[in-house]
Formats: sequence, structure tokens, C-alpha cells
Amino acid sequence: MTLSMYQASVPVAVRALTNLSAVLKKGHAHAQSKQVEDATLLQTRLVPDMLPLVRQVQIACDMATRGVARLAGVEPAAFEDNETTFAQVYDRIERAIAYVQGFTAEQIDGSETRAIHLKMRSGEMHFEGQSYLLDFVLPNVFFHCTTAYNILREAGTDIGKQDFIGRN
Repeated sequence: MTLSMYQASVPVAVRALTNLSAVLKKGHAHAQSKQVEDATLLQTRLVPDMLPLVRQVQIACDMATRGVARLAGVEPAAFEDNETTFAQVYDRIERAIAYVQGFTAEQIDGSETRAIHLKMRSGEMHFEGQSYLLDFVLPNVFFHCTTAYNILREAGTDIGKQDFIGRN
């Protein structure tokens, strides 16, 4: 049995973002029970030189949406980074999930060798589709979802591994 590029990208990204939304909802509920403002929790970070919770969510969404779009060979949709409330953050995640789910297997399968070029602050990066997905997109999605989870845990949210992984 082989695993297609579609199977390795779209369902994985959707599950990661769905689970991210679920842990954020628990974090939000915890913050509300402690009378913590949305903005305070959304700007929380583990250490001073890291990005805050809201940026972790934005980047996780961007990595999923841009990653799948590039595998499909289309210009990624742009999402503004202007969320200041949990309602806006949930909307961002829902829009990202809908966008990712809008791609078909026919658009993504066969992208293993598609040339993908990125211009980053650190310079240009060049990938073939499979290494782009497995070595760049998915690790970044999970890194930022994990960091958001860790910020919520540090803030006192009662979440555990099963919340991160999700339930079937």
C-alpha cells in the first residue's frame, strides 16, 4: 500500500488544525474562568524572544495552506495577520481548514517531484514536492501547533497529549 501526496498532506493538515482549534478552545475557556482577557493570552509566549500564541496559530495555518497550495501548483491564498480575539483566531483556523480541504487528490497527487522555490529571510530554499512536504511543511505545522499547545499548558490549561493528537 502506498501513501499518496494528498493523503500525506490534506488530511494531516486538517487534523492538526482541527486539534489546534480544540486546544485553543480549552485554553480560552480556562482564561475566561480566570478572567484573563483574550489579548493577554493571545500575546503570551514561553520566553521573551519567541513569537506569541497568536503568531504560532497564524504560522501553523499559513504553513498548511501555503504548503498544500504549492503542492497543487497554485499561488497560495493570502491571509491577513490581524487576529486580536479568540473568535477571530477560530475563524482563521476554519478558513485555513476550508481552504486546504478545497484541494483535490488530482491536484496534489503526482507532486512528489514538483519544483518548489521559496524566498525566505535567510535566503532561497529549493525543494522537490515530497521533501517540501515531509521535511519543511509538516514539521513546521507540527512545530507551531506544539508551541501553541505548550503556551496554553504553561498558562495553566488542563490539556494533555490526547488533546493534541485528537480523538478519532
